[in-house]
Amino acid sequence: MARLPKDKMRELERRFSEVEARMSSGPDAETYVKLASEYAELEPVVKKIRDYQAAESELADLETLLADKATDREMRELAEMEMPDLEEKIEALSGEIQILLLPRDAADEKSAVLEIRAGTGGSEAALFAGDLFRMYERYASSKGWKVEVLSASEGDAGGYKEIIASVSGRGVFSRLKFESGVHRVQRVPETEAGGRIHTSAATVAVLPEAEDIDVEVRQEDIRIDTMRSSGAGGQHVNTTDSAVRITHLPTGIVVTSSEKSQHQNRAKAMQVLRAKLYDMERQRADDARSADRKSQVGSGDRSERIRTYNFPQGRVTDHRINLTLYKLDAVIAGDLDEVVDALVADYQAGQLAMLGVEAH
Repeated sequence: MARLPKDKMRELERRFSEVEARMSSGPDAETYVKLASEYAELEPVVKKIRDYQAAESELADLETLLADKATDREMRELAEMEMPDLEEKIEALSGEIQILLLPRDAADEKSAVLEIRAGTGGSEAALFAGDLFRMYERYASSKGWKVEVLSASEGDAGGYKEIIASVSGRGVFSRLKFESGVHRVQRVPETEAGGRIHTSAATVAVLPEAEDIDVEVRQEDIRIDTMRSSGAGGQHVNTTDSAVRITHLPTGIVVTSSEKSQHQNRAKAMQVLRAKLYDMERQRADDARSADRKSQVGSGDRSERIRTYNFPQGRVTDHRINLTLYKLDAVIAGDLDEVVDALVADYQAGQLAMLGVEAH
């Protein structure tokens, strides 16, 4: 078992006690919110540290008991029976603490911007993009997250050529960040008379949502154009120039929003632009830190085929971690935790290996 950083653990306990005391002293509202956020972040790791310390203390008591020649046989037998379970508990807690002490991605607690685009496969790809959006929408609902569509371009036969949405809630990015990449579907389209299986694809990108303090967008660096929104006809088609297109001149990034309100469109387009610029800065910083840092799961390469949804076999396969689940209906209905948990665990194991610690 790898040694735990006891100094760091003591410092975390000290800081936790300090935050707890300051919260109970009646600070102003703004300070209280900041302290509460830090408290929520520290509490899980400090609880594990205290559980670990209590188990270590209990094990030391048992070892003292066994070393004492005056201990009677019955007590000795009880102590010997309890020791393996206690040692196993300490080992497990040590592994959990190692993971909790891993360097954190600064964006993990953020909300996210979700982009889904139809790829190869024509109308079937657009339908699949729609299926993926509903899958993430249901998963978000199960987590208590809020989903708001920022822009959408519908497919000719349904689904979406492209859909961009914000997913708001605590820790959204930490759970969805490994979804970026090419998702492939194998199924028989409803329009296929011969019953042949078609393969289509859609691309998913998950970006951490940026706040004003994360990235500065200078007015002189953007061009804002307004245009008439397009629609399928009927009473809801916009007849005013309410759609907004924002071009970020230094990078060439273009974002659009075409809902009914020009004011809302501008705000939504800026939200997506800030997320894209923030993601670009994160990628640049990651590449600068280490050219060979990228792990199989955490590469963030959005051209990489990461997952296949095979409907005839009811199978979902994540190619990065060789995970296959025969529960396609549940996954496509938003039951993603088993997949996400496996991806997170694989990433954490890679991080521990980079630090020279064996994963438990």
